[in-house]
Amino acid sequence: MRSVEKVTSLGMGMLGGAVAASMFKQVWKLVSGDDDAPDADDLERGWTEVLVAAAIQGAIFGLVKAAVHRAGAQTFRHGAPGD
Repeated sequence: MRSVEKVTSLGMGMLGGAVAASMFKQVWKLVSGDDDAPDADDLERGWTEVLVAAAIQGAIFGLVKAAVHRAGAQTFRHGAPGD
């Protein structure tokens, strides 16, 4: 992997993480009406709420990660400038 691809991949990964976090926060607020999702060690929240939040968060992060990786693969398959 060339250095341009590495830097681009790193940047896209960081941007994707930020997008996924924002999406999860919006989805959780819509689903639960609560601004903050529960942490696994928050004993004030029940098992169901914690596990549902984790499942939703994992699905969103997985979806965004796959989309970012797919877009990167297609971009570099077609050739970056200077090829």
